[in-house]
Amino acid sequence: MRNSIKSLLFVLGLLVVSCEDGIDPLTYVDPGEDVTAPQITINSPTDGMNIKVFEEVTTLDVSIEVTDDIEIKDISVTLDNSEIASFNNFLDYRRAIEEFTYDNLENGDHTLTVTASDLDGKTSTSSVVFSKEPPYTPLFDGESFYMAFDGDYRDQIGFKLATETGTPGFENPGYEGIGAYLGATDSYLSFPAEGLLSNAFSASFWYKVDADPDRAGILVVGDDADDRLQGFRVFREASGDDQRIKMNVGTGVGESWNDGGLINPSSTEWVHITVTISNTKNTIYFNGVEVNSSDMSAPIDWTGCEEFTIGSGGPTFDYWGHLSDNSAIDELRFFNKELSVEEVVNIYGGELEEEYHGSTLYIPFDGSNTDLVNNTVPTIVGAPGFAGEGKVGTNAYAGATDSYLTLPITGLFGNGFSGAFWYKVSADADRAGILTVAPPMIGTDNDLSAGFRLFREGSTDEQRIKLHVGAVEDNVWNDGDVIDVTAGEWVHIAFTVSDTETQIYFNGTAVANSGDMTGKTMNWENCSILSIGSGAPNFIGWNHLSDTSYIDELYLFDRVLTSDEIQDLME
Repeated sequence: MRNSIKSLLFVLGLLVVSCEDGIDPLTYVDPGEDVTAPQITINSPTDGMNIKVFEEVTTLDVSIEVTDDIEIKDISVTLDNSEIASFNNFLDYRRAIEEFTYDNLENGDHTLTVTASDLDGKTSTSSVVFSKEPPYTPLFDGESFYMAFDGDYRDQIGFKLATETGTPGFENPGYEGIGAYLGATDSYLSFPAEGLLSNAFSASFWYKVDADPDRAGILVVGDDADDRLQGFRVFREASGDDQRIKMNVGTGVGESWNDGGLINPSSTEWVHITVTISNTKNTIYFNGVEVNSSDMSAPIDWTGCEEFTIGSGGPTFDYWGHLSDNSAIDELRFFNKELSVEEVVNIYGGELEEEYHGSTLYIPFDGSNTDLVNNTVPTIVGAPGFAGEGKVGTNAYAGATDSYLTLPITGLFGNGFSGAFWYKVSADADRAGILTVAPPMIGTDNDLSAGFRLFREGSTDEQRIKLHVGAVEDNVWNDGDVIDVTAGEWVHIAFTVSDTETQIYFNGTAVANSGDMTGKTMNWENCSILSIGSGAPNFIGWNHLSDTSYIDELYLFDRVLTSDEIQDLME
C-alpha cells in the first residue's frame, strides 16, 4: 500500500514539471475596446437567386457567417419577417458559422434577414432577396405545354414525363439550353393528350432535319391507323434533295392536306416551324413566315385522340413509311388557340416584316392566281395552268398558247416602280411578252408612248430579257441580258424604273445594260390593265404573244427596290 502511494505522488510530480516546462501557461489578454458591430455574410441563399423545383413547397438551405471584434451575443434569422432560427451559444465567440435547413419554402418572392448583436449592444442587419418559382412560367398567351429537352422529356408546365419507346437521345447543345431531342431508329416519345386539345390549336418547335430516312413523322396525334379523319399529322417527305414539311388534319368526315414548304437538309441549320389550326384552315410557318395554308370544311375532330407522338408517325401514322425521325427537335410548345402572325413571329424571336415586303401585288401561284395583297382574282384568258413545281412553295404559273392573266393596274405603280419574280424560260416561241402594261394597239401597231413591256427574244439556246418604258418625252429601251435556255434553271428576275434609269437584275445582280431615264417622266396615259404571261392584248405588233415559261413568286412595287431588297426577295 505504501509503495502505491509513493508511485502516485511520483507521477503527479512529473505532470507538474512537464506543464511548467513544456507548455506555456494561460495568460490573460485584454480584448480591448469593442469598436465595431458584428459583420454578417449570407452565403446561402444568394441575393437574386431563383429557385426552380417541381415541388410546390420545398426546402431552403441557409448558410451564414457572423464575426465580431470582441464577442457575439446572439443571432436571429427571419424569413419574410418571421423568425426561423436563432443562436446564442458559440464555440468561437468571435466567429460563428451556422447552417440549417428550412422545410417550408413556398412559391413567391422572399426576403431572408440576419440580425446579429454583440455584448456591447451593437447590432447589424443584412438581407438577401430571392424567389421560388415553378420550373417554368408560360411565356406566351395560350401556352399549354412546353418541353425544353434539357436533359429530360418533361412538360415544364404540367410536370409530366413523356413515355419513351426505343432509345431516343439528346443533342447537346440544343437550339436553346443544354439539350434537344434527338431521334433514333424505332424510337419516339408519347405524351397524354388530355387537357391539351381544343378546336383552335397551335404547335411550335425548332427543327434540324436529318433526311435519313427520306420520310418520317414529326408530331402526330390520332385515334387509330385506319384513316386520318381525327387529329393531325405533321410529317416530312423527300422532294428531290430537299425535305418537304407537310400537315394533314382530320375533320371527322374528311381531311385537309397542307403541302407546307421545303427545308434544305444540307444546310444543317435550325428552322423554326409553327403550325396553326383554326375552325376553317390550317397554316404552316417557317421562321415566322407563312409558307402554306389549307382550307378545312369543318373544325378538327379530336374523337378518340388520346396521345401525342413526338419524333415518329407512331401507332396511328406509321404507314407510307412515316416511321421514326432521326432529326433534332427543341423548344416544343403547344397552344390552346390559333396563333396570330404577330404571335408566331414573337415566338420565333424575330421582327414582323411588312406584309409581303410592302408590295402592291403578290401572287405566289401555289395552286391559285389570287393577288394576296388586294385579294383580287385575275381575269383568265385561254387556259394557263400550273407547273406542278415551284421555286418557292408548291406550284408556279405555267403559260400556254394564247393564254395569259390580266389585272387592273389601279394602285399598282408609281412614277418609280419595280417588279420581281422567279422565271424558268421556255423557248417554244422565240419571243413572248412576260409582263405588259400598255395603251391599246393602234390598228396593228404597238403604242409605245406609255406603260412598260418586259419581254424576251432569242433562240432555242438563249433568250434575251428586255425592258421598254414609255416616257412622256421619249421611249427608253433596256437590252437587258440573256438566259441560257438549255440550263433549264430557275432565274430570279427583277426590274426597277427610277427617275434616272431602268435596271434589270438576274439572281440579285444588276446586268450590264440599263436604260437612261434622266430628264424623262413615266407616262401611264391610256394604260388600264396588266398582262401576265403575254404581250396580249396591247403589245402584239411584233409577235410578243403568250409565254409558255414558268413564273413564280410575282411581286410588284410602287417604289424603286434597292439591291438589298431584291436579295431579300430571293431569299
